[in-house]
Amino acid sequence: MPMTIQETKQAIEQDRTHWQIPLMEFVDEFRRTRDQALFAVPFPQGDERLDALLASTVESVCDEFGLEAPEWVWNVPACRKPWFVSGLEGVKAITIVESPVYFRRRKIFVLANFLDRV
Repeated sequence: MPMTIQETKQAIEQDRTHWQIPLMEFVDEFRRTRDQALFAVPFPQGDERLDALLASTVESVCDEFGLEAPEWVWNVPACRKPWFVSGLEGVKAITIVESPVYFRRRKIFVLANFLDRV
């Protein structure tokens, strides 16, 4: 069963250690189906970093397919402090340069290939 953005957030909240798994399952499902219903309804906000990450992810995959992001993503604010998702000091500088605009504008710093699959 496809995971909506709300279900993705719930799965991440239940297991913060492996948050990448439900995030990438959501991304994979959208790439496979291109079903905008997966994020038509916004998730309840309350976790600054996770909310910003999910909204940025939705914007990024929409852009990938030339789709307009849903209006609700504009209501998801940036993190108050910059968040370097990898947590590795050695990649901070490169993420500042590489981070896609959808993440950077919410003060989230990731590598350019963050949503790529190997």
